[in-house]
Amino acid sequence: MQLFIQIPCFNEAETLPVTLAQIPRSVTGCRNVKILVIDDGSSDGTADVARKNGADHVITLVSHQGLARAFGLGLEACVQLGADVIVNTDADNQYNATDIDKLTAPIIQHHADIVIGSRPIDTIVHFSLIKKLLQKVGSCLIRQISGASINDATSGFRAISREAALKLNIFSRYTYTLEMLIQANQKNLTVIDVPIRVNGYLRPSRLMKNTCSYVFRSISTIIRVFIDYHPFRFFFFIGSVFLLTGSFLGLRFLYLFLNGSGQGHVQSLILASIFLGIGFQTILTAFITNVSAMNRRIMEDVQYRLKYEQYKKPSHG
Repeated sequence: MQLFIQIPCFNEAETLPVTLAQIPRSVTGCRNVKILVIDDGSSDGTADVARKNGADHVITLVSHQGLARAFGLGLEACVQLGADVIVNTDADNQYNATDIDKLTAPIIQHHADIVIGSRPIDTIVHFSLIKKLLQKVGSCLIRQISGASINDATSGFRAISREAALKLNIFSRYTYTLEMLIQANQKNLTVIDVPIRVNGYLRPSRLMKNTCSYVFRSISTIIRVFIDYHPFRFFFFIGSVFLLTGSFLGLRFLYLFLNGSGQGHVQSLILASIFLGIGFQTILTAFITNVSAMNRRIMEDVQYRLKYEQYKKPSHG
């Protein structure tokens, strides 16, 4: 098997040499290890630093497109170059590279399609109390939505099989971590996590510039991806709430009317009509979007087959 280790970078000229120096060139079960750096529109010479410090392949994006986009382009490039297993890691040397063996083993042994490196959140010194809490709450929410028993949903240290890489489509510009897990569930990919170690603190997080921004963007990503892949559940739930509320108000007015006191509660009847109308329209939307989601799954299956044929590895038999 051929292992590719991809590193999305944005202005990482200072930290990248440290990260590259730690990456092993021998991993159990892999005949060779290649390093691919995605320079996401850096202005500090990151691409040149990558080449001088041992990167086998460097992709340079003309403009900054965001972490998720760089991650997705990296996956596509790795598959095109013949990767059987892809490991994604951060350029700030946050993750202990000697744990790459632990990430790749379940994929090489055909026990998983995606493996997430679960950080020891409670013991990371430079994580604030609020960040630790957000990590746990976010991971709990993703477990409920994705069905994957993952303790660290936002970890960027993860291994992906070639098959999984062909099936994944990352649309978010902010972060790929949450969207990837929700997609994996929809595409019947097996996701597990393994405990990994972390290194010392080199620079502050660029994704979590402030707590409010991080929470807002993460929640908006989760909602968008959930609507994309579970539109019927989303709209049917909202429509049901309106229908039940409207029905309650309507039945309340009917009760009062039958008891001779309905004349002073006409507003309840009007409100009930509004809620029932909204509920009906929202549930109708649920059925329409469900058809759209089915078409999307068909198109993604066609896309997977095209990618499979386009990046088919030559047979050596």
